[in-house]
Amino acid sequence: MGNIEELKGMIDFKNGHIDRRIFWEDWIYQLELEKLFAKSWLFVAHESQVKNTGDFITTYMGQDNVIVTRHKDGAIHVFTNSCTHRGNRICFADRGTARQFTCNYHGWAFGTNGDLLGMHEEDHYKGHIDKSKNGLQNARVETYKGLVFACFDDEAPRLEEFLGDFRWYLDIILDQTEEGTEFLGGSIRNMYNANWKFGAENFIGDSLHVGWTHASGAKAVSMGHEVPEYMPVDPSSFHANANGHGWEGGIDGVGTLELVSSGNPRLVQYFEEQRQSMAKRLGDLRARKIYGSVISATVFPNFSFLPGINTMRTWLPKGPRQFELRAWTMVNKNMPDDIREIVQNACAMTFSPSGIFEMDDGENWENSTIANEGFVTRKQHLHYGLRVGTSRRDDPELPGNISRPMYSDVNQLAFYQRWIDFLTAESWDDIPKVR
Repeated sequence: MGNIEELKGMIDFKNGHIDRRIFWEDWIYQLELEKLFAKSWLFVAHESQVKNTGDFITTYMGQDNVIVTRHKDGAIHVFTNSCTHRGNRICFADRGTARQFTCNYHGWAFGTNGDLLGMHEEDHYKGHIDKSKNGLQNARVETYKGLVFACFDDEAPRLEEFLGDFRWYLDIILDQTEEGTEFLGGSIRNMYNANWKFGAENFIGDSLHVGWTHASGAKAVSMGHEVPEYMPVDPSSFHANANGHGWEGGIDGVGTLELVSSGNPRLVQYFEEQRQSMAKRLGDLRARKIYGSVISATVFPNFSFLPGINTMRTWLPKGPRQFELRAWTMVNKNMPDDIREIVQNACAMTFSPSGIFEMDDGENWENSTIANEGFVTRKQHLHYGLRVGTSRRDDPELPGNISRPMYSDVNQLAFYQRWIDFLTAESWDDIPKVR
């Protein structure tokens, strides 16, 4: 209880001050694993990654390794990747197709729904085991327009309630066409010696760093233009947040598309041709003004994306001072092959281990983490006070809490408010349904 009270004092929401220890202390990280990652709805896959019976990928929920697979009844299951006999990891592949998952140690075999099917020398177990009670631990699974989320907490609200008003923003990238979306094959992975929250908070609202951190990279892909020419910070740009999820961006409709097209007009032309049909589904504001603008977003706690560039990513924690980034490229299912190639190349060029923007961010996040090894340094709070207190939930067009313009710390503070909600709650009754 003492630690919880100490934690509550680490973030000053009124003045925008954050205690550096939240990015460093082991006991805080253990609380995150227990009270955040073990209770939240977490993105684990796109339905296109497990399209057919037996298709699977492996990933993490917090530091729990899990298998995501399509069962023979068509349902997607997510279960722990650890044998119930001696705890050995069962599946070592990143992805594939399987009829069952068999442990290397003693031959215990599990179905694509996690049930224990049998084991080596099974006759010896007669009268000593109930196989129905020794299957792998399944998480709850729900989907939202192609995205697969899982949750280990039986008391958690349904996924749509967890997402809340943020669904309106998710639809901008998920509901452009009747056919929906899919992930292109493969993924990009790299490790950072940094706290996972730096990635999540950067994507939720840190547009301010772009004109400085990414200045040289932006010039490289935009024929020498400065960043502000693609990201004008006018009064209409905004921060939007709901339940800890956040979206920041403009409404010019072209900033990101121009940036990633690298002088190839085909990408911009394609989306201009699609806007009319998109508007029938999303309305003019989302289809003609918001989509295509410079935007970044995070679904609380650790799933982020960049509409337009179409990189989708998770920040998988490996301790308080390390995380693994996994990233994919998402496209509309009906997207022509030449446009798919442009989008995929843009992802690799900008946000990949050798990407012109990814390298900038990674260096900053690592140094922002390691600086806190100093005892005296950790005692000085961090400033998150830009436009603090300016968020309002009364915009006539935009759902959630809105603040303008997009140069702001409002979304970051909303993220940490939700983070505090989870880490200090005794039960779901203590976590506000709407933030």
